[in-house]
Amino acid sequence: MRADDRIEQARLLYERAVFEGDTDAVTAAERELDAVEADLALARGRIAHARFLDGRREDPHELGLFERAAELYRNLGDVRGEAEALFWIGCFRQVVRDDDAAAVPVLERSHRKAVHAGDALTASYALRHLGIADQRAGRLESARERLEESTRLRCEVGFLPGVAANMVGLAYITAGEGRREEALELLDEAGSIAEAARAYGILRHVKEAQARL
Repeated sequence: MRADDRIEQARLLYERAVFEGDTDAVTAAERELDAVEADLALARGRIAHARFLDGRREDPHELGLFERAAELYRNLGDVRGEAEALFWIGCFRQVVRDDDAAAVPVLERSHRKAVHAGDALTASYALRHLGIADQRAGRLESARERLEESTRLRCEVGFLPGVAANMVGLAYITAGEGRREEALELLDEAGSIAEAARAYGILRHVKEAQARL
């Protein structure tokens, strides 16, 4: 349900409570508004994260927004929403705070809940960042397995920019295993996918990786 629909439903529930004496309508209205607040907190948190990626300056509100969203989704029994919010908490701790030890348990919870909810996209994000943690720790085999599974899920849902991004990660892993030529082939394929999808931000990462390798 869209935010506008939920707000309108809360208004109608207010009228039922006030004019018809339906006291249960108040609780129902609060749930509708909690869902709106959760969606808004998550959306604001994502924008704060985008600003961080652009300027590398932490927004002091970002983590709190994701934590509020996770709390609201959990109280609402929205497993899919909670899985997504948990991913962003883990992503914040890994990317902004550079703290894999704190990020990994949250990312694992996100992955479990996303699988339970049938949310392949969020599961793919959690796996990608778990793979990044493995790669940083030198666990290249586990990192490859997680990025390959993440890529499979992204292909399944047609998320081509995400497929290209994962292939960049797989290229670094492949190069770390001593297979430079294969890594460069992966980057060529990633570049083609990114260009076709007009994912120019990912294309920049491809070119950076090609220069490094």
